[in-house]
Amino acid sequence: MRAKKTNKSVKPYEKGAFNIFNTIGMCIIMLVTIYPMWYALINSLNSGDALTKGYSFFLPEKFTLASWKLVLGDAEIINALWITGSRTIIVTIGSTLITAMFAYGFSRQYLYGRKFFAGLGFVSMYFSGGTIATFILVNWLKLYNTYWVYIIPALFGGFYNVIIYNANFKAIPESLFESAKIDGASEFKIFFSIVLPLSKPVLAALGVFTACGVWNDYGTTLFYTQSSSLQTLANYTLKLIKSSQAVEQLAATVMQSNQSVSALVNSSMGSGETTSKTVELAAMVLTTIPVVVAYPFVQKFFTKGVMVGSVKG
Repeated sequence: MRAKKTNKSVKPYEKGAFNIFNTIGMCIIMLVTIYPMWYALINSLNSGDALTKGYSFFLPEKFTLASWKLVLGDAEIINALWITGSRTIIVTIGSTLITAMFAYGFSRQYLYGRKFFAGLGFVSMYFSGGTIATFILVNWLKLYNTYWVYIIPALFGGFYNVIIYNANFKAIPESLFESAKIDGASEFKIFFSIVLPLSKPVLAALGVFTACGVWNDYGTTLFYTQSSSLQTLANYTLKLIKSSQAVEQLAATVMQSNQSVSALVNSSMGSGETTSKTVELAAMVLTTIPVVVAYPFVQKFFTKGVMVGSVKG
């Protein structure tokens, strides 16, 4: 005898309870994610005198734009913003295009030496030359302490991205490629006219990952540059944080030994509308604003691209 199929319907109160807990959980996650940004923003808009009395948690105690004017008026941070922004745009576009082009060739079954390239790619995912070997290569290529050290080594997005692109390209019907070849289309024509337009979600998703990684990168500046004119926004912010910590440690040390010198150090830390801490917070917020602003515009492509890549992969 065939077993009877039992369709258990979800009871209304069970569905309601799930929605309630789901909503509460999402609100908690959203609060934990957004509040640190809000906390840094309101304290960067707080006056130095008010901040020395204690941090604000919801709204600035004494609103002022002095710290932001100081940060945005600094030629060094404007240059760092230009270096970071231009680098992010060039690398994101170049890396996305070059990696997708490589993945398209890799997705074609008639590619000569396909298994060999696959083996090299998988090895590169788990093993690398290391920092010293990379430094020697960068120096040998005359990229050290130049703007191009930010661009050329980052133009290939890695074999992990190739795998995601490859899974998406294989899902495109082969009949489209055959029809295009019958019409006399070249491989470049097929790639730019068929493959790229049909892969916008995946391109956008991996483009967001690439842009965020490049924007927040500070290791390249740390290892491969010396000139202050080549520092990125992340390195500038890190320098501000370290400077602020050094001043605070100096003040704490001097305070224990000499009160008159301690008063002088405390005054040098900043009083009135700005302090080293308010400037530091303003720089931190400035670093995160572009990513926060840009993400909502690509969110729909990002979500769809991740889903497509995971299902097809």
